[in-house]
Amino acid sequence: MDRRNSRRDAQGQSVLTANRLLDGRIVWLAADGSWQLQLDRAKIFSNDHIEAALAEHAALAQQQELVGVYGVQVHENAQGILTPVTSREQIRAAGPSVHPEFVPTWHKPDTAVTV
Repeated sequence: MDRRNSRRDAQGQSVLTANRLLDGRIVWLAADGSWQLQLDRAKIFSNDHIEAALAEHAALAQQQELVGVYGVQVHENAQGILTPVTSREQIRAAGPSVHPEFVPTWHKPDTAVTV
């Protein structure tokens, strides 16, 4: 079971998230199997299928240079915009909470990790 989100709604939907080892950025699993920086590109799983998806992608995490793969329950509005259910995940989805002035100078351009 996904310990970080044990209170999923039976009829709800979730996405997979992780952190990149190279720069710590939050990434979301996309439908094409890549890990993207934008939540709106995330592949949506029904909550009854998220555990199987989590098991599959958690097993591949190390070779994709990812850590902490887990599921996040989301709501999708009428315009198709995804919003995480919890405040913690809403903050993570919004992007870095560090002022741009303090971003490390070694930070590389954003790239997707492909399966």
